[in-house]
Amino acid sequence: MTILPTSIDSKTLAAMLSVLAEPNRLLILDLLMSGVQCNCELGGKLKMAPNLVSHHLNVLRHAGLINVERDTSDARWLYYSINQEKIDELVAAMIGFMDRRHAQMDTEICCELTAPDRGQELTVVSANVSCRDTGER
Repeated sequence: MTILPTSIDSKTLAAMLSVLAEPNRLLILDLLMSGVQCNCELGGKLKMAPNLVSHHLNVLRHAGLINVERDTSDARWLYYSINQEKIDELVAAMIGFMDRRHAQMDTEICCELTAPDRGQELTVVSANVSCRDTGER
């Protein structure tokens, strides 16, 4: 079920946020925002071992957040850049998800529901659910 007001569903958004939850990946994205860079440039700027930089780049690439291109004259070199379309999609999903109009926090929901299997009456008020025993078993 998609409840987000964008094309990203909640599982995809959670996976993207999980990728971004690693501080080194955020630093790498920040550096890539300034332009195309190779693994060695990123490693030097971040003072990270090349294998660790490669690991984080691989995670970001599999999430679709960055692009990779091999050097046409020397295949040993890989150049990384931001996938701006995917970043824009993620930003739109986050803005849509965090929008107060989406949350409808000030809207009062009031209804009476009965759980037939337990004979309990459920009252939903302002997105908080309380349950009171109706005495029916």
